[in-house]
Amino acid sequence: MFRSIIKNIKIFVLYCKYSKLSVKDVFNKIYNDRKWGREKKFYSGPGSHENELTKPYLIFVKNFLKGKNYTVTDIGCGDFNIGKKLYPHSKKYIAIDIVEKLIELNKRKYSNSNLHFKCINVLEEKIPISDCIIIRQVLQHLDNKSIEIILKQIYNFKFLILTEHLPKNKFIPNIDKFTGPTIRLDTSYSGVDLEKKPFNLKFKSKKELIIEDKNLGGIHKTIIYKL
Repeated sequence: MFRSIIKNIKIFVLYCKYSKLSVKDVFNKIYNDRKWGREKKFYSGPGSHENELTKPYLIFVKNFLKGKNYTVTDIGCGDFNIGKKLYPHSKKYIAIDIVEKLIELNKRKYSNSNLHFKCINVLEEKIPISDCIIIRQVLQHLDNKSIEIILKQIYNFKFLILTEHLPKNKFIPNIDKFTGPTIRLDTSYSGVDLEKKPFNLKFKSKKELIIEDKNLGGIHKTIIYKL
C-alpha cells in the first residue's frame, strides 16, 4: 500500500509538470530532463537500446521490409538507434521527431541518399506519405485525443508497424492519460490497443511479435497491419 501511495504521488508530480505543456514542450522537457535515461541527453530509453527488446524486433521488421523496396515514414524516431538499422532496407526512409535539436543531431550523425530527417509536429502537420509508417512506442506516451488525431492520417499508408509496451496479463485498454514520459502500464495498468474503442482501427490483416520485458515488466507487442 505504501508503495502504491508513493507511486501515485510521483505520477501526480509528473502530471503537474507536464499536463499544461504543449506536446512539443513535453518532449523537449523529457529529453532535457533525461527522463528516459541518464546516459546522455538525447537518449530514447531502454526500449530502443536493450538487445533483448531490439534484436527480435529488428529481425521481424527487416524480414518484412527486405526485397519490397518500400518507402517508410518513421514518426517519433528518437535517437535513431532503431531506425539506423532499418533504413538500409527501404527505398526511402523519412525519420520524423518533434524535438528539433534531436533531429539536428541525427542529421549530423547519419547520412545517406535514401535517408531524410524532418522536424514535424504530427498533431498539427501532414505526415509525409509512404508505403509504410512505423510508430514505435510513441502512442503510449500520448493522451487519447492526440492518438485519434494521428489515426486520421494513418489510412494514407499501406502498412502500419506499431509497437506498444503493454501489461502482460489481461487489462482494460486505452485508459486515458496525460501526454508525458509515463505510459499507461505505469499509471493505470492499461495500454494502447488501436483495435479497441475509442480507436477501432480498420485493417485487412496483421502479423504480431511479442517480446517479454524482463526488466520493466509487461510485454512489447509489435503488429504489422495491412491497411
